[in-house]
Amino acid sequence: MTSGSPFVIVVGFDGSEHSQAALNWAGDEARQRNGRFHLVTAWSNAPLSWYPAVMETAMGGIAVPEDSPRQIAERLMAEALKSGAAKGVVITGEVVENHSPAAAILAAAQDADLIVVGSRGHGGFSGLNLGSVSSQIVHHALCSVLVTRSKSS
Repeated sequence: MTSGSPFVIVVGFDGSEHSQAALNWAGDEARQRNGRFHLVTAWSNAPLSWYPAVMETAMGGIAVPEDSPRQIAERLMAEALKSGAAKGVVITGEVVENHSPAAAILAAAQDADLIVVGSRGHGGFSGLNLGSVSSQIVHHALCSVLVTRSKSS
């Protein structure tokens, strides 16, 4: 951070309880430092996991598929931007197609002063204290990193 430039916080956000804690913490910190924060939500299409077309069911009816991963990510981002704006700070966001959420967050944080991530996201190993994305961020970030936990953890 150079003198005169705002304190910049990059937040990894996937909608999980831990990432919500990261969003809340970053909003409070940005407000205290007269800074700004930038949200990053990464998504990817797993092979054969989702098809964006209307499909016929075996009964001959029409089944509308679930939202695509991109639509889910965009909805999460819109909700997060609203809640962040309520904190009275400058907030921006981006939805990134990337198979590595950690890589997307690290790329967005090239000029950041701080990265804030939740201790873990939606991964299947609920007993982990630190998820794979958070671990990668901690080990590869070029700036300070804060890992938050939700209050229920």
